[in-house]
Amino acid sequence: MNPIWLVRMSQWVRHPPPMWKVLLALAVIAACIALFLVERFVGWPDWLTTNGKTHLRVH
Repeated sequence: MNPIWLVRMSQWVRHPPPMWKVLLALAVIAACIALFLVERFVGWPDWLTTNGKTHLRVH
């Protein structure tokens, strides 16, 4: 662990971020977890799947 991270953490303890930033970060994490769980248990929709040709030919 880089010592600069310890300095950064001590600054966060002394001057914590505003509550709206904390809630925004938690909302983004919750949205990511929800998308992961939907994809894991429901599956990936066919309309979001490509046709399978991903190779590009350069002439």
